[in-house]
Order: sequence, then structure tokens, then C-alpha cells
Amino acid sequence: MSPAAGINVPLLPDGKPAVKPGSVLGAVFNVTTTIIGAGIMSIPMTLKVLGIIPAIALILIIGFLAELSVDFLMRFTHSGETTTYAGVMREAFGPVGSLAAQVCVMITNLGALVMYLIIIGDVFSGNQPEGEVHLGILQQWFGFQWWTSREFSLLITLVFVMLPLVLYRRVESLKFSSAISTLLAVVFVSICSVLAVSALLQGKTKTPRLFPQLDRQTSFFDLFTAVPVIVTAFTFHFNVHPIGFELTKPSDMTTAVRIALILCAAIYSAMGLFGYLLFGDSIQSDILVNFDQGSGSAIGSLLNDVVRLSYTFHIMLVFPLLNFSLRANIDEFLFPKKPLLATDNRRFLCLTIVLLFFSYLVAIAVPNIWYFFQFLGSTTAVCLAFIFPGAIALRDSQGVSTTRDKITAAIMIILAVITSAIAISTNIYNFLSSRS
Repeated sequence: MSPAAGINVPLLPDGKPAVKPGSVLGAVFNVTTTIIGAGIMSIPMTLKVLGIIPAIALILIIGFLAELSVDFLMRFTHSGETTTYAGVMREAFGPVGSLAAQVCVMITNLGALVMYLIIIGDVFSGNQPEGEVHLGILQQWFGFQWWTSREFSLLITLVFVMLPLVLYRRVESLKFSSAISTLLAVVFVSICSVLAVSALLQGKTKTPRLFPQLDRQTSFFDLFTAVPVIVTAFTFHFNVHPIGFELTKPSDMTTAVRIALILCAAIYSAMGLFGYLLFGDSIQSDILVNFDQGSGSAIGSLLNDVVRLSYTFHIMLVFPLLNFSLRANIDEFLFPKKPLLATDNRRFLCLTIVLLFFSYLVAIAVPNIWYFFQFLGSTTAVCLAFIFPGAIALRDSQGVSTTRDKITAAIMIILAVITSAIAISTNIYNFLSSRS
């Protein structure tokens, strides 16, 4: 068994008592937490770009396709002899397939971890998108001090919050933190909805667009740049195997994924709508930045702070889930002949600390999460979520694909490739145009 299997149930050496299987409820929390992550932060921005109706329709379509792609992954995994994403790609396409999966998981997860730290830095220590000054909570409460700086607040968060959580060696061990994380996301959306409804009753809401507005600043092709953001928001496939193989039977994972996707689609749609109602076209790529705006009452200011803090603590609890699969894939990539990662304390600790430190450095250097969403959603995330699962079904190395499966897989790949190609080319064109 490959070292990546160290993220599955049989972590302990022979002679230890069997580990209790994971629960469906725990899997639902872990999948939901993995999906929501930082994706919800930029969902309102997609409504600004696409308009309400196309954006919500796209959320539902991508959520549905994500469920189909997970079904492909798990069916072929259980038909073969592997327990990892890289393993099922190896069975279908050989060592090249395995390498492609590992590289995509590493890039996607590392990018997501950096996005989480950027958001945490935005909340605690503020940001200055496009010249606008947005204060962080620490700066609003205590002013500009050396210990309210982005660098120091992120360092303290990593050492005292992230590090203890990433030292767990089983996904199931994170089910309670994932449950709290999901609850915090619901609190976040609930407060946003209350603020939006209150603003609506007072006539203070912005007028949202139902459909995109094409003008000199926004072309038809610019609309495709919002697609990768939603794709990234639904990319959780790197954790399907570690979560699924801790359950008693395959159908448990199917149930957990279905429930989690329905819950996440509802949360994304609600957050996008209420966030857009609150801030309209002034929405930022990280909506938490918008909540630094002053309020006319002490209660309003308190709610603004609660919104930001609730979601900040949410992504702190999401962080270890993505770090889990990232660490396992890097270990499998660098040390394919070594014993299970969870049984090697030195290797486990070294990988964990190096990943935290590297994520910290990149988060300090890059201030905007929209760039990460567009890049990941157009490249590695779309490969993990749709292109690789579709290719596995078309390859059909286990002989389990039906004609309908192959047609679905082909459509999934074609749509993913076309939208990603347009998004990438549009982003490159816009970048070059802004430089000229």
C-alpha cells in the first residue's frame, strides 16, 4: 500500500486494536467543511459578474456535476485495488496519471491554504484592494500597533491554532472541529441574511442585476472568468478517498456527499444573494473586507465583527482538512518507498511544519484571493473535479462504465476544457491590456 494510504483508517502498526469506522454524520461534516472553505468568500463577486439568475444556476449545475464526478471516482476506486486518488489515476493511465493527480492536489490544496491565510489576514489586519483602505478588527479595536500587523497576527494564528489541529493523523479525528466549522458557516450566512433583510426593509440595499451587464468594461468572455471561482468552491475531490475509506461501506460516502452538496449549494446561493444585496457593485473579491464599513449603531458594528470573526474561525477549522490530503500527497510524491506517514513521527512533523511556514510566506506576499480562485479553478481544480474523473470513466480500465457514463464524462470534459480555456485566455488578455 502506498504511503498516501496513511490518510486512511489502517494507520496503526500490526498488533494495535482496530480503529472504529467513521460515521456518515462525521463524513457529512468533513465533506461540507472541505467544500465550503474559502469558496463562499468570492461567491457574491460572481453574482456581480454574472447577475443573480445565471450565477445561482451555475452553482446548481456545478454542484450536480461534482456529485457525478465523485460517483465516477468512487466506483472505479472500489472496482480496483487502490484507496487513493493518485492510485485510481495510476490504474487508468499509469505512472503519468498518478503524477498528474498528485501535482494537481498539491497545487490546489496549497493554493487553498494560502487563500485561507490571506482571508484571516484581511479580517485581523485589513487590506487595501485597488487603493481602498479596509481596516482589520485588531486595527479597529487597538489601532495600528506592531502586534496588529498582518505578519504577526498570521504567525500567532499558525502557531496556536493551526499547528495543534494539523497534528491529528486521522480525518475522523476532525469531525468535531468540522461540525463547529459548519455551524460557524451557518451563523455567518444567517447574520448576513439578517443584515440584508434589515437593509431591505430600510430601503438601504443595493439594486442587484438579474443578468450580466455587458459594456465597454465587461465583455461576453469576461463572464467566463467567474466560472473557475465556482469550480474551485466545489472542488473537494482530494478528500473523497481519505474520508470515504474511513466509512463502513461505499454507499455511506455517496449519501454523505449528496447531503453535503445540497447543503453547500444552499449556503452558497444564500450567501451570494444576501452579500450582493448588501454591497451591490462595491463587493470585494473577499466579502469579509466589505464588513469593515461603519454602522449607524453599536449593534450593527457588533454584527459586522461577529460576521467576520465567525467565518475566520470557520476557515481556521477547514485548514487542517486540506492540509491533511496535501501532506499525504507530498509524502507519497517525495517518499514513495517510505513507511506509512502516520507511523513516522519525524517525517510527519517535518512535512507539517514546512507546509505551514511556506503557506505563511506566500500569504504575506500575495494580498488578493480572486487571483488564486481564477488560477486554480481554470487549471488544477478543474482537473481534479471534472477532467480527471471524466477521463477515468472514458478510459474504463475496470470495465464498469455504461454508455450513459461515457457520454456524461465526455460532456463534462468538453465543458470543463472550453470554459477553462476561455477563462485563461481572457485573464491573460486583460492582464496584457492593463499593462499596455
